[in-house]
Order: sequence, then C-alpha cells, then structure tokens
Amino acid sequence: MELEVRHLRALCAIADTGSLHKAARQLGMSQPSLTTQLRRIEHAVGGQLFARERTGCRPTPLGRVVLSRARPLVVEMRALVTEARATAARADDGTPQLRIGSTASRAIPGWLRRLRHRMPGTETSLQMDVSANALLQMVAAGQLDIAFVHEVEGCPLRLPDGLRRRVLVDREPQFVSLAADHPATRKDVVHLTDLAADRWMVDPTVDGEWDGLQRVLREAGLNPRVLHGDYLTAATLVATGEVVTVCQPTSVARPDMAVRPLAGDPLGVRLLVAARTTAELDAVYGELEAAYWEAAAESPAYQDWLLGGRGGGRPDGRPDARHDGRYDGRYDGRYDDDRATAPVPVPVAVPVSIPTTSPITTPLPATAPAPPPDLGPAPSQDLRPTPL
Repeated sequence: MELEVRHLRALCAIADTGSLHKAARQLGMSQPSLTTQLRRIEHAVGGQLFARERTGCRPTPLGRVVLSRARPLVVEMRALVTEARATAARADDGTPQLRIGSTASRAIPGWLRRLRHRMPGTETSLQMDVSANALLQMVAAGQLDIAFVHEVEGCPLRLPDGLRRRVLVDREPQFVSLAADHPATRKDVVHLTDLAADRWMVDPTVDGEWDGLQRVLREAGLNPRVLHGDYLTAATLVATGEVVTVCQPTSVARPDMAVRPLAGDPLGVRLLVAARTTAELDAVYGELEAAYWEAAAESPAYQDWLLGGRGGGRPDGRPDARHDGRYDGRYDGRYDDDRATAPVPVPVAVPVSIPTTSPITTPLPATAPAPPPDLGPAPSQDLRPTPL
C-alpha cells in the first residue's frame, strides 16, 4: 500500500486528539474503519506508530518521526486546496461570494439582513451544522469563508492552524426551557435542584453539549434521566412537560413554554467567529455584533438577566455577557486575538434596550433607565442551545 495524504491526515488526527474514537469522529469515519486503516499504515511503514494505552494513544519513537514529516505535508496540501477553492469561487461568474457557516443562533437572520444591505453585490450562502469543529475545519479547508460557532465551557474547540478568531461574547449564560405550567416557573431564577425530578433532553451530536450538561448536573449532585434527541424535538417535548432542556438566553418564551436563567449561571458558552484572515473578520463582525444584541433585546428573560447587572457593562453602553459580570478594561470594539490591552475607565453598568438599526454611540446617563419596551408576542423559536 502506498501512503496518501488521507493516511497522513489520519495519523495527525490520532496524535492531536490522543484517541482513536475522537480522531474517527473528527475525520467523519467509524472507529473500526480508522483502526483498520492505522494497521495498514503501520504495515506499510514497517512498525508500530502509536502505543495503545488505557488513557489513549501515544506516538511511538517511529510515530514521532513519521509525524514530523507528515504534518508539513498535510498543512501544505490543505493550503493548496484552500487557495484553489477560494480562487474557483471568485472566478465562477465574477460575483463576490461570502460563504458563512454557523451553529444555531437567533442572531443569524439579522446578521444576513445587515450583510445584504451593506454588501448588495455579494452572493451570501449559509451552511448550518451542529458541529462547531466541523465548521472550523471547513473554513481552514477553504470550503467556507466565515464560521460563527459556540464553544461549550470546559470543552474547548480545536482551532485549526492559520485561522483568525474574534470573540463576540466571552461567556454567554445558558438558560433552561420548561413547560409554562412547571412549578419552577413561579420563580424568576430556577435552581437545578428545582428540576431534580425532571427528565432532561440533550443533543449529543452538538460538540461539547452532552459533556457540559453532565458536568453541571454532576456538580449539582444530580443524576436525572436523560433523553438524547435534536432540539426541535426537545421544544415539542418541553411544551408538553415531558422534558426540560438547556437553551440559549436569546430564546423567547411561548404560551406553552417558559425560559428561565439558572441560579449561579453554571453553564456558559463562548461565542466566536473565525476566518482565515483578519480582513475577512473585519468585513462581517460589526453586522454580527449588532444582530446579536438585537436578538438579545427581543428576549425578555435575557434582558432581565442583563438589566440585573449580571452582564456588567461595556464602553458603548450595551450589556456585556462576560464570565465574571465585570468589564475587564480590555475592550477595543472587537474582542479579537489582537485586542488592545491598555486600560480604559471602567464604565457605569447602565442597562439599555438595543436599537435594531445601529449601535449606541452616545454616552448614557448613570441613572436607572425605564423598563424596556413591550416587545409584543414572540414567534416560535428553535431553542437549540448555543448553541448559537
């Protein structure tokens, strides 16, 4: 057997993840198939490349030698394909292309609307996926230009080499959705122990979702019954009282379904956008940021959380859902990898409602504002966590 790039990519995936199971999932194949492929590769090179241990796979001395030559080849091949695909996309008919990938988010409609108005001659496409890691890989491979994804706390994403990222929200609290007549809805904030007798539903195909929920339930001393399924199904079962589920704070309640924050905000996600270049991030980030806060303003539960001071404040007057509820003095308007670190005056945390047309640019008085306006009846929403 002659070694091919796909074989080298498999070796790199095993080394990076330290597990045949995780590597197989990353490569989109079954573990038995990857195990068989590894045996054939080892036979071709004449020796064992990984030592199988209880804690995972560790490269042998021969494996380290092979990997040192394989990694540059894989990177170069990825760069070749990325450049070729990007060139082909631009050359089809001369129309500029913007290929966006995203995990689920209520900010998506507003983001696309804003991009359409600002770049009227650009053809924008959207690809949704439950796997943030898969979307990041597609950006690295040149199949997408931008990926807007969420990273579940405690379950870091694998950011491919060469990608630039910008953090939209460092820690977005995850809420819980439950039937409107659930006894816990009598409280403004729900404790996990209030849901001890409930069944939970989670989508295990969402990167980090099941691991994150398990950790939170375990730390609360709970071991509830859990159903696995997609979040569209979960929304139906929540409404009938069959299950409860984690949801985005931007989710909007319905007559048969309530949305509540969890006491102590035990589960959070980081929202970030990634691209191959800083210029590509600059081209879309402002519209995404405005769309996110527009969606936040449409969620009464999230507005209450932000107005309660748990989201802190930002220099532009908008709430800032950060991990410790305080502004850290580093904001430069972008939250990116190259953000400025020079301290600025700590702003007064002034709760506001976010306009849907443009960001707030004028200083706000340090006085308690009027309650947010009535946003009217909310449409049915996909309560997939972020999930963005």
